[in-house]
Amino acid sequence: MNTSDENDFDEIEGDLNDDEFDCGSLEEELRGAAAVLDPVPAELRRIAVEAFALHDMDARLAELTFDSLVDAIPVRGVTDAPRMLTFRSGDLTVDVEVTSHGLMGQVLPPQPARIEVLGGPQPAAPDTLTADAMGRFAGDVPPSGPFALRLRAGEDVVVTEWLRA
Repeated sequence: MNTSDENDFDEIEGDLNDDEFDCGSLEEELRGAAAVLDPVPAELRRIAVEAFALHDMDARLAELTFDSLVDAIPVRGVTDAPRMLTFRSGDLTVDVEVTSHGLMGQVLPPQPARIEVLGGPQPAAPDTLTADAMGRFAGDVPPSGPFALRLRAGEDVVVTEWLRA
């Protein structure tokens, strides 16, 4: 190594040991460059926000056990059939019918509950439905786009999988 290279190395090393070196501003500059050169795709950002909205430490995930779009045999001549969904978590079952007019369903075993219709990134609070003592609930606003349900019955919190309306 010649003396010119050694001087260059000493100069770089001196810059790195400088008290003026600020990791925070470097990180800020790198984040800015990444945002311009390699931005996060809108779809990925939406999915991440939805996943965070689903995050509830006390919640159990209700598994989709029936979806009429996949599991039912189509009826000839019926063009606007409601979508029937069944979710299960332990001994709790939620049957939901989704139509263009809204949704209705029942919690089994029958019990009062509060059902929140989650719709992804929303500026407002989710639509909230109330199940009566027989576990029945209905809402006149149909979900649009991806949605999930968060059910609060007594001490239990159950969240369904995300589906497209």
